[in-house]
Amino acid sequence: MGDARPGPARQVLVMLRDGVQLLDVAGPLDVLDAANRLLGREAYRVRTASPGGRDVRTGSGLVVRADTDLDTVRGPFDTLLVPGAFDLTGAPPPEDDVAPVRRLAARSRRTASVCAGALTLAAAGLLDERRATTHWAVARAAARAYPATRWEPDRIVVADGPVVTSAGVTAGIDLALALVEADHGLVVARDVARWLVVFLRRPGGQAQFRTRVPLPALPEGALRRVVDAVLDAPGGDHRLETLADRAAMSPRHLARCFRAEVGTSPARFVEAVRVETVRDALERGSTVDAAARRAGFASAEVMRRAFLRVVGTSPADYRARFTVLAGAAS
Repeated sequence: MGDARPGPARQVLVMLRDGVQLLDVAGPLDVLDAANRLLGREAYRVRTASPGGRDVRTGSGLVVRADTDLDTVRGPFDTLLVPGAFDLTGAPPPEDDVAPVRRLAARSRRTASVCAGALTLAAAGLLDERRATTHWAVARAAARAYPATRWEPDRIVVADGPVVTSAGVTAGIDLALALVEADHGLVVARDVARWLVVFLRRPGGQAQFRTRVPLPALPEGALRRVVDAVLDAPGGDHRLETLADRAAMSPRHLARCFRAEVGTSPARFVEAVRVETVRDALERGSTVDAAARRAGFASAEVMRRAFLRVVGTSPADYRARFTVLAGAAS
């Protein structure tokens, strides 16, 4: 439930390093600052730490001054916050980043990460047998590198015991709001969200922000012909039997090969491509019915169910949020 009554300030340590995503740091800190101001007291005492206590250059180029030396800071802390960096590879973090997290997490009541910071937590062993999330762009790489973690890539914030992880970049705000709610209750967290003009709990998951359908690197051959045919004409006849004829395989053999090489079933791949076609159409101002027809769905209702399954929100809500209005960028 949390407790809004006065008490000692919660000590929060934020780790900094060169290349850190500025919003991963600034977003949560602004939430905690707003909580302090609305509560009228120092509910959170935040310090930043970097290797050697040096200033760090964020990914956007802004230089941030650290409060203390990461190598000598000891704790204890209420919360250790590990932000991420702009990362499209999901490469394992260096041990120089992992070792301080492992050491300081043992001195913290809870450990939280923003964006690709979850990979550092995973490398430190903090996510073993726990549920977690991270930025959608590195979720697949994270799942391959750290199979002991139960990744939930569509979630915005995941709390599992003393570890809290969040999706990418601005999701650090969602994470900090969740921490404030746990510490001080729903009313305080809601007031902070209102002050910052953000959702207390944003609608939908990360799927609505993902880019294109992940495409496998397939060599020339039967599977490549099948995948290309779906991509070239999403609204075409892509029943399993039709795809199998195109590949000169039996339907069962095609399904087995597809799962092994593409990572999903032919039907789910076709559905994902069609949903992506609908997303493109909606962003350009198409009606839901017209987008469903263009993508090859049997009806708008069939499309709506598929859209909810893949994107995590309704087509109408997606259109309202992401439609590009004529002249808006001029």
